[in-house]
Amino acid sequence: MKTQESPSLTPSLPDSLPDSLPSSLPRPADELPRLEKTWATPRGWRFLTSVNNTTIGLLYIGTSLLFFLLAGVLGLLIRLQLAVPENTLLSAGTYNQVFTMHGTVMMFLFAIPVVEAIAVYLLPGMLGARDLPFPRLSAYAFWAYAIGGLAFFCTLFVGLAPDGGWFMYPPLTGKEYSPGLNTDFWLLGIGFIEISAIAGAIELIVGILFTRAPGMSLGKMPVYAWSMLVVGVMIVFAFPAVIAGTALLELERAFDWPFFIAERGGDPVLWQHLFWFFGHPEVYIIFLPAAGMVSTMIATIAGTPLVGHRAIVVALVAVGFFSFALWAHHMFTAGLGLMTMSFVSAASMAVAIPTGIQVFAWIATLWRGRVRMSGPTLFLLGFMFIFVLGGLTGVMVAVLPFDWQVHDSYFIVAHFHYVLIGGMVFPVFAAMYYWIPLINGNMLSERVARPVFWLMFCGFNLAFFPMHLTGLLGMPRRVYTYAPDLGWNWLNLISSIGAFIFAGGVVLFLFDAVRTFRKAEKPVGNPWHAATLEWLPAEDYATRSIPTVASREPLWDRPSLPAEVQAGQHWLPGTVTGLRETIVTGPVRALPRYLLILPTDSWWPLIAAAGTAGFFLLLTIKQTLIAWACGITAIVGVIVWLWQSDRVPPQATAKVADDVVLPVGATGSASHSWWATIIMLIVDGTIFASLLFAYIHISMRLPVSCPPPNAALPAPLWPLLSCGLLLTGSALMASAQRGLHPAAPQKRLRLAVMAALACLIGAFACDFIGQRLAGLDPSAQAWSATVAALVGYQGFHVVVLAIIAVYLCARSWRKLLTPSSRATLDNSALIWHYTTLQGIACAAAINIVPLFMD
Repeated sequence: MKTQESPSLTPSLPDSLPDSLPSSLPRPADELPRLEKTWATPRGWRFLTSVNNTTIGLLYIGTSLLFFLLAGVLGLLIRLQLAVPENTLLSAGTYNQVFTMHGTVMMFLFAIPVVEAIAVYLLPGMLGARDLPFPRLSAYAFWAYAIGGLAFFCTLFVGLAPDGGWFMYPPLTGKEYSPGLNTDFWLLGIGFIEISAIAGAIELIVGILFTRAPGMSLGKMPVYAWSMLVVGVMIVFAFPAVIAGTALLELERAFDWPFFIAERGGDPVLWQHLFWFFGHPEVYIIFLPAAGMVSTMIATIAGTPLVGHRAIVVALVAVGFFSFALWAHHMFTAGLGLMTMSFVSAASMAVAIPTGIQVFAWIATLWRGRVRMSGPTLFLLGFMFIFVLGGLTGVMVAVLPFDWQVHDSYFIVAHFHYVLIGGMVFPVFAAMYYWIPLINGNMLSERVARPVFWLMFCGFNLAFFPMHLTGLLGMPRRVYTYAPDLGWNWLNLISSIGAFIFAGGVVLFLFDAVRTFRKAEKPVGNPWHAATLEWLPAEDYATRSIPTVASREPLWDRPSLPAEVQAGQHWLPGTVTGLRETIVTGPVRALPRYLLILPTDSWWPLIAAAGTAGFFLLLTIKQTLIAWACGITAIVGVIVWLWQSDRVPPQATAKVADDVVLPVGATGSASHSWWATIIMLIVDGTIFASLLFAYIHISMRLPVSCPPPNAALPAPLWPLLSCGLLLTGSALMASAQRGLHPAAPQKRLRLAVMAALACLIGAFACDFIGQRLAGLDPSAQAWSATVAALVGYQGFHVVVLAIIAVYLCARSWRKLLTPSSRATLDNSALIWHYTTLQGIACAAAINIVPLFMD
């Protein structure tokens, strides 16, 4: 049942927040039942349609922990194989698949997904929001990851698992040395799983910036939210590089475009640049969310505000910044120049400074407070011990002469396990002990927590500390066996024993978790006496009313807040429109701006995700027709899901407090979806920049001239004509935007959109014809291949915009494009204008870069 506000109500956007309770008037009797009905989680098979952050977050966490267990089993197989010399438990080929899948699953299917999963579950409650702003995007990201990840793991059972290492260095992974499908499964499978991670990052960035509770300014935002904001931005800039790299390597394998084949002008080191520009920031993408959780938990277990809150936030931002200067940290033996290596070495040491600030702040917080020894406390103390040791060895390998000695030895294996397991796994286990009561009100056993911790802590150090010595004694990474007279026998045996002790701790934890989840549900309360908002009373709809935040520790500074929120005395105490809603606030001061109507449960995210996974995986095994059917299914799923959004609001305004009336929805740059589109285009631009880097890198390595002797540039007429058509198309789209008002006929808008599409297709035709007339042959040499990749990426945008143009015309024909429901048009115009800029940049780069190479 929907209610209508009086049309006489006008928006009253507050410039400040009231000192009194926002909603102090008596609440209607039917308000809470309507809220419960609106947000009820579907039952039975329809549970799969759920898009609520709590449901998706728990599914996400559970799936990522499943991959942690699967990767752990593979790790135990590795340690069984290496426990004794000349072992024949695994053959060389099987061992290569096992260690490749162990690293790949841990990094791509556990480490990054679990930090996003915890954020999807925790952040809405911690920020005081009803849900994240794009629930269906979260659902799509999860299902694509779950379906694709499980299918990818199953390649182990049919001998098609990748076997070139989790970093997939060419030329080993090129067609000549890896002719099977194993490498293709890694390239296509991991590529689209990273797309899922980017979708999650966009959701988190927009949610953190625009759906915080009123009053929660950036200065009052929890450190964990800050850490996820920094990580979201890092994902936006880091992950596109590996997407571009995997696309180039797959093009090389599928169509013989020699990007990485040295004999035809390619460069294997190009892959290392693209991969590690993603790979080293990834280490901090994994660590920073853990650091944010540690900052949150340490304040609670010490019973005192976090020491150096502002310094920790600055340190988080500094770590994110420095991480992008470190990608060549992994390439000190790849033949880079001394100046480059010295710069990266200095940056590798400098990143220890902001990291150290956080560690000292945590120690100071523990020192100032009264620490309660509990499960989370044990794992946090273990984290600090292990991570600091891993950080010290990180500074060691930042020293060039030392790195040259231990590179690709087991010293490096020990180092990154101390950083990743110490820096992420131990905080995640602390977080599970700390936040599991949010699920059903029951805490994990404190009595069992102690043996769990000591088994994991002692087992970990017993497994990985000896690897430092093994590496210094000369044992290389990625060998499946070794001779008995090299002095590594007892060290490897100790490491293997330690790995099984660690696994015993994990199994004991799982036993306790299952026992806890089987207990009867009870009220959650606030068992740790925490200060953050996720411990407010909550149901499927999150909190009864959205709280006002006046400090960094709202539950400590206002003990009455839980009762007030539960009584509906704060913002939006119910549902105004009868739909799912939350309040959008300003990105800095968090003042209320408009009421956001959220999408409800739907099958379409699941259908789109299954189609996406099917497209990539079936394309790998050459089932082209079925793959394209899955791809079309994915496109249809996304289109239908989007069609159901951007509707005319059921009412123009909504009363969200006694004296505050907000508009329902927003348009243009005031809209959250506009900013999400901007972030998506930054991702898009970073992929293009990665392809452009490949073009410049290959051009700089040409031995004679640029273009090479058997290639040529197109005649100047073609790129000039292409740029002119692109600009004309953008002008037509801008006119379509300006023409969307009640007095203008919709037919004129449709004509403008189709004319813009014709210009776009014409521009790409000029690019294509110009290159064909110039004799472009992508398989002849790498320079031509990089040109074809740039032009092909522009062509991909033409196809996407053709679909968007038809979609816009269909919505216009159905009269769904109106001044109050124009986000589809505005966001499409952003993509259009970006494609114009990208096309001009592409033409300029292809034709101007050679002038500087002679």
